[in-house]
Amino acid sequence: MLDFEKALAAHAQKYHTGDWKWRVYEIHTGQDAGGYHIVEGPNTWDAFDSRGDLGAEHTSDWDKNVSIYLTDKVQEYFSVYVDSLSTVALGDFSDKIIITHMYPKPGMTKGANDIVKKMKKVWTEGNETVAVYQGAVSGPPQIATVTRLKNGLKELAEGYRKPMAERYNAAYGEGSWDAYLADYAKYIESRWSELLVYNAAVSSK
Repeated sequence: MLDFEKALAAHAQKYHTGDWKWRVYEIHTGQDAGGYHIVEGPNTWDAFDSRGDLGAEHTSDWDKNVSIYLTDKVQEYFSVYVDSLSTVALGDFSDKIIITHMYPKPGMTKGANDIVKKMKKVWTEGNETVAVYQGAVSGPPQIATVTRLKNGLKELAEGYRKPMAERYNAAYGEGSWDAYLADYAKYIESRWSELLVYNAAVSSK
């Protein structure tokens, strides 16, 4: 792992800087625990169009010096930031994050977006910094909420915030949480979450 991190850091700091800089997170929990999550960007679609080939030198460095340490799998996907559903600016990152991956049932994407839109009010009133992304041309339809833990893991402690059901009912009226859960069961096929921690040493400088 130390050799991998050394090679990854060298690659990131040589080939992925400026608009294409990398933020590298260690995945601490969930089905990919022990892996690494690399965020490149943010960038526009036009920027990707004009980026061009990364070049033989870049590809050779990745193949010979980095990928030789990969033992399981590599996944790549595009995520599009949705400002209207988020409570934090795109570039306002934090060192500890929770990503919740939600997969809408077929034909239920609008309903899934609607329940996230209602949740935004609860996040805002609870001073939660949540960035919402939608998957694009990257497998099944996905909504990913990224809770940026500005105050660290203590935000997960009991008593730091009131229970979600209580907060939701306060925002939308008594019984609204039960209605939310019914809608969730109706629109969402599955979900899972993971905790990630930023590793500055292996990220772009």
